[in-house]
Amino acid sequence: MRKLIVIACSVLLLLIVLPIITLFASTNIGALSSSLVSLFTSPKLSSDEYDYGECTYWAALRRIQIGLPIPNNWGNAIDWAKNAIKAGYLVNHTPSFGAIMQNPDAYGGLGHVAFVEQVNQSNGSWTISEMNRVGWDEIDQRTFSASSALKYNFIH
Repeated sequence: MRKLIVIACSVLLLLIVLPIITLFASTNIGALSSSLVSLFTSPKLSSDEYDYGECTYWAALRRIQIGLPIPNNWGNAIDWAKNAIKAGYLVNHTPSFGAIMQNPDAYGGLGHVAFVEQVNQSNGSWTISEMNRVGWDEIDQRTFSASSALKYNFIH
């Protein structure tokens, strides 16, 4: 009987501790606090109908946050530039704050989108925030050189 109680307590402890360990491992909690990677925990906005945790969700959400929402029917990231043109948006190779950067060649043909957070006027470099490049529902930032803008579409 005592052996069964020890086994049952061990299993219960494991069931309690394992999710906590998984949470710490998947969200980098306790890792370097200066890391740009973070778990996005804000509630989903009803006006953003893209799949939560994906790059499309983040780009659409950031546009809502700055007061420039986009339509909810652009689909996968690969389709955003052509759907933006159809909807009357300017699409070019020039980054600007609030623009959506599209990389149609990313992720095996599904594409990738991100939000342009800043453009450095002195050297033309630009910084994006994005979701789901590092991991699902994780936000990170990257900075690109001015010359690399020609590789991407920017939806204004």
